[in-house]
Amino acid sequence: MKIWHISDTHTMHGWLQVPTDVDMVIFSGDCSNPSNPYLNEPEVRNFIEWFSSLPIKYKIFVGGNHDTSIEKRLVTPADFASKGIIYLENTSTCIEGLNIWGTPVTPEFGIGWAWNRKRDKMDKLWKSIPENTDIVISHGPPKGVRDLSFDRHGDLEFCGCSALMKKCFKMRNQLKLVLFGHIHDMYDVHNQGVSHYSKTPTLFSNATCVDDGKFDSGLTSFGNILNL
Repeated sequence: MKIWHISDTHTMHGWLQVPTDVDMVIFSGDCSNPSNPYLNEPEVRNFIEWFSSLPIKYKIFVGGNHDTSIEKRLVTPADFASKGIIYLENTSTCIEGLNIWGTPVTPEFGIGWAWNRKRDKMDKLWKSIPENTDIVISHGPPKGVRDLSFDRHGDLEFCGCSALMKKCFKMRNQLKLVLFGHIHDMYDVHNQGVSHYSKTPTLFSNATCVDDGKFDSGLTSFGNILNL
């Protein structure tokens, strides 16, 4: 199975170079920008039209904190299904023997964004991931994996979710891929790409496609290609 993983296109999806030899495309959230869900809706619908038109057999979508119109159900899961897109929101699907689970939920950051939860409330969500899962799709990263960002004091910190990392390590003998975005490249910090760690066979992919604070400046990545 050849998978194209993309995330955080922030309306720049039309500029992506679409591979012609992949079996599945997976999107990890933030196809849109405005926090106002009514302004957000047309951007999401534009993305759905583009995503559904891709000449790729399987298409999976997970929302992100910027996709507020989906959380408010101005755009519904049925809108994705009607276009042949598999929409995951704390749910699973099975494709050609691969068990895939996805969530848009991220640790709380700022006000007015979608699917934000307090960090101390995240553990229950990750514990709900079925133990037979091969691929976890989340909007945000596990802690310590391509998740460097600046805090309010201008210091670098690993800002991913430690409870998610704990779950990934627990599932390491089954889990093949963890796919996310949310934390972009910025200044001299490079988060986009794929990581592998010696203590687990799992591959971790950050597929953000634009730089932090420069969403309208164009793409800086075309996502990641992964083979299973």
